[in-house]
Amino acid sequence: MSTLTTEPRTTHVPPELTLVQLHLMRAGFLLMGVGIALVKWPLLIDGADSLPLFEGVVVCLLTAMSLLAFLGLRYPVRLLPLLLFEVAWKLLWLAVVALPSAVAGDLDPATQEVVVSCSLVVVIIAVTPWRYAWRTYARAPGDRWR
Repeated sequence: MSTLTTEPRTTHVPPELTLVQLHLMRAGFLLMGVGIALVKWPLLIDGADSLPLFEGVVVCLLTAMSLLAFLGLRYPVRLLPLLLFEVAWKLLWLAVVALPSAVAGDLDPATQEVVVSCSLVVVIIAVTPWRYAWRTYARAPGDRWR
């Protein structure tokens, strides 16, 4: 007769991140996951194959991001790079596409809609533990090459 033994659960939460920070990150992941699910999942379900090529690519990419965001509810620290990616692409789009159009007075309604959607990145910026991200991804030694 064998006995089942379970190893104690190990957590990969760095001690410098508080429980409040973890819950704030989870809130950011929830916002991302639900927001994308409400907007993009219906397009995927109703037939992404009928969308123009790059719209179909965007729907699939964002749907995958939303699935990872839901996984971030369970593993917020491990999926921190997803928050960083969200901040990076939205700030880049706002700076490189929206801002020049706004300065030129050329914001059409579709672009305005995307500006509003991308402006929600302020929530993700607010919940991201920047000091930890900087130490982990910019200051820490990288993985070995050989």
